[in-house]
Amino acid sequence: MLPPPGPGCIVIGSQLHGPAEKNKVSPFLVSTGVVALAEIGDKTQLLSLVLAARFKKPVPIILGIFVATLVNHGFAGAVGEWLSSAISPAIMKWAVVASFIGMAIWILVPDKLDDEESNTRRKFGVFVSTVITFFIAEMGDKTQIATVMLAARYQDFFGVVAGTTLGMMLANVPAVLVGHKFSGRLPTRAVHAVAAIIFLVLGVITLMQ
Repeated sequence: MLPPPGPGCIVIGSQLHGPAEKNKVSPFLVSTGVVALAEIGDKTQLLSLVLAARFKKPVPIILGIFVATLVNHGFAGAVGEWLSSAISPAIMKWAVVASFIGMAIWILVPDKLDDEESNTRRKFGVFVSTVITFFIAEMGDKTQIATVMLAARYQDFFGVVAGTTLGMMLANVPAVLVGHKFSGRLPTRAVHAVAAIIFLVLGVITLMQ
């Protein structure tokens, strides 16, 4: 049984109590910002460009991306919350810190879209093809792992999943609407560097608490 937290104390892997709860950064806003930045140049954004160029039907593609992301990140958020309750607070704290640092390094590695992930079968239709392809591409991807980490860190399933889903849509909807011209004008390396710094800061904050 954990001792009652003191004033301003934050406990990893348990409920958050006291004045610190009022001052903590919104998990929704953090999740939205981190995933939106991490998704720039990611293989799922590249997939969005491929789907937009292939089907030229933005509405069903956007809806397919939304459904696939919501289901995928819902699962990831549930895993993150389960980990936070199944693992002791001390181990969970170090696991989250290590994960944030690892993500900061991983996000700097350029992503490529495999040919198999870019192939969709027209017989399923645009919406279903997008859901299936996007869901598979997102499995084990940076943004899915980030969702697990954020859910374990904040223990706010709805806030984290809503935020990561919104971040995905903010990055991918313009890619679908504008197409190839969009990705070529973004300073991808700079954006990834900013995202890496955010992950490092989150790791340091978690370590200090």
